[in-house]
Amino acid sequence: MSSSFTKLALWFAASIIAGCPFAIIAQSSSGVLQGRLSFTDGKPAAGVIVVITNQTTSDEITKRTSSDGTFSSRLRAGAYRVRVQLPYEARFDRGKLTDYGVFASVICDETKKRCATLENVIIDGERKIDFVVVEPAKETADATTPTAAASPDRREVRDRWRIEFPEYDRYGDRGARGRDVPFRRGKWYNPYDQNVLKGDRPIFGDDYFIILSGVSTSQIEIRRTPSGNNVSSNEPDSNNFFGRPESLSFNQTLQVSFEFFKGQTVFQPRQWAFKISPTFSVPNYLNARENGIVNVDVRHGTNRTDLHASLEEAFAEVKLFDVSDNYDAVSTRVGIQPFSADFRGFLYSDNNLGARVFGSFANNKYQFNVAYFRQLEKDTNSGLNSLDKLRNQNVYIANFFRQDFLFKGYTIEAVGAYNDDRASIHYDSNGFLVRPALVGSARPHSIKAGYVGVNGDGHIGWLNLTHSYYFAFGEDDLNPIAGHRTDIRAHMAAAEASVDRDWLRYRASVFYSSGDKDPTDDKATGFDAIFDDPNFAGGQFSYWNRNGIRLVSTEIGTVQPNSLLPTLRSSKIEGQANFVNPGIMIFNAGVDAEVTQLFKIIGNANYLRFSRTEPLEYVLFQPGVRHEIGTDLSVGVVYRPLLINNVTFTFGGNLFMPGRGFRDVYTDRSLNCPIPSFCGDTVPNPTKPQYTLFSQMKLVF
Repeated sequence: MSSSFTKLALWFAASIIAGCPFAIIAQSSSGVLQGRLSFTDGKPAAGVIVVITNQTTSDEITKRTSSDGTFSSRLRAGAYRVRVQLPYEARFDRGKLTDYGVFASVICDETKKRCATLENVIIDGERKIDFVVVEPAKETADATTPTAAASPDRREVRDRWRIEFPEYDRYGDRGARGRDVPFRRGKWYNPYDQNVLKGDRPIFGDDYFIILSGVSTSQIEIRRTPSGNNVSSNEPDSNNFFGRPESLSFNQTLQVSFEFFKGQTVFQPRQWAFKISPTFSVPNYLNARENGIVNVDVRHGTNRTDLHASLEEAFAEVKLFDVSDNYDAVSTRVGIQPFSADFRGFLYSDNNLGARVFGSFANNKYQFNVAYFRQLEKDTNSGLNSLDKLRNQNVYIANFFRQDFLFKGYTIEAVGAYNDDRASIHYDSNGFLVRPALVGSARPHSIKAGYVGVNGDGHIGWLNLTHSYYFAFGEDDLNPIAGHRTDIRAHMAAAEASVDRDWLRYRASVFYSSGDKDPTDDKATGFDAIFDDPNFAGGQFSYWNRNGIRLVSTEIGTVQPNSLLPTLRSSKIEGQANFVNPGIMIFNAGVDAEVTQLFKIIGNANYLRFSRTEPLEYVLFQPGVRHEIGTDLSVGVVYRPLLINNVTFTFGGNLFMPGRGFRDVYTDRSLNCPIPSFCGDTVPNPTKPQYTLFSQMKLVF
């Protein structure tokens, strides 16, 4: 008997324990909404249909009131909207919202005290709502009562900027223990909540907005690139031609942007806008291993810390006129502004001082830009604008786009540009002469170069396609390498095809720029751009694209930072274009892998060759330079820990394996040290693999 009772007690206890969670779940996952409806004279409103709408799923439940005016409905936990069907209307008193629930609100003009619809009624247990109903057709209109019947498919709101979900904490514990809070009120400091600071709502009126944003970019980089040694070597007993090639850099950039504009922010172009973006490099640090790199004065040693303040955007924009009723318009923008001449930045991509007229027509299928830039000088170390001085260079660019050209999703572009770079003398921030380039006949000279080009970007069915072609023409009145006036005739072409397969994108591309076969004649056939910043063939992850490689024993570079072109310029950002150069051919294969929503991996392999080697042989007084530059392998990782672009970490590494042409230019150990055993075992070997390792943290508000 005792044993049977014990078993029964254990079974009963286990049933209670097992059943409690289900009872709790059932209690927390449903509730009851009930109430009593009455007319204005206090009599019960029998036969009135109450409409209860779930604000998450939009499911509707209807209940007819009984003879005493009451109704009751069991509902799932959630937020609900309550009204009644015509010919009746509810009258929810704005002054008694707390009686309906802590989050309850009414929908109607804010000047009215009683409204026909109640929303944000939270059901998480029993909820009782008593309210008055009227027949609008018989109701005497007054200032406090709406006179028009509310249509069941319409809601009256203050304005379209404040349509948002109600705050709703499903479990009532403010998201404790990892539980979700489906709807919550936004915070002004959260860029993913609606707020005034990022232009989601007007700051005043109905169409005046501000956008306040900030960007912090922190980057550290270690690299090995060929560097020269001079008579003031950092090592007193060193007499080697090549110096130690390693360097370490750190750069912290802060940018704050403020924009104020009038407009409707969606399809209709803005009426006018003002924007300013102060930018600070704090600091820019470089630690090299040889003198004469951080500054022309070797007494500055091997490291440098530099600070710089700039304006990367400061412009005013005005809409000139509408072209059609479909929001096509023509606008103008004047001031320091960003502009890229083409899809990938092959010709001109910069933030600089200028004026631009732009617009669209035919339902935005056609777009155009007509721009003029009076170039500002650049800060040598940060690459930001220098506000101290205007450069004596004028750039004119016009482009025209046609969307859905021949194929849906494919855009074609025509470009015309003119670079009027006049003679001047300029030393960079570190004391090096950059205009004119210190090579050959180093005298001030003017370049007048025109460009015409065709670009395309988009997809043709399953094939993603990007292509570009430019032809350069004009004159250089005294090319320093040729030593006399030259006529410019040069070409550039690029194409990339890619295919998407699930989370992978396979890419293949080719890049070509023509080279000069005779550096002493009056024809300059090596292609150079105005101010390129190409996102192509590996982009920022590529060794060749990322690094500026100096042509040792000269004051010019084989290639400049953030460029694919081996132009033999003194500087891309402060020097002048040079059309007597070797040109290049790049063959690229790569893959982009969206491993997860957090990680993206970008891999690239490039094979590089000089188009011509005669300019290198002429500058270096070295015959027999071969065409092969080498192989460039790179990998990059983009990590978004919060699944948003406001916090992004980028890691990259590359390895450059020199080819025969690169070894010819930068020589090997036997040529560096022609007398056996004279130099010892410490001679750096520039034929060893070169590399770059970098990491970047970007924070955006």
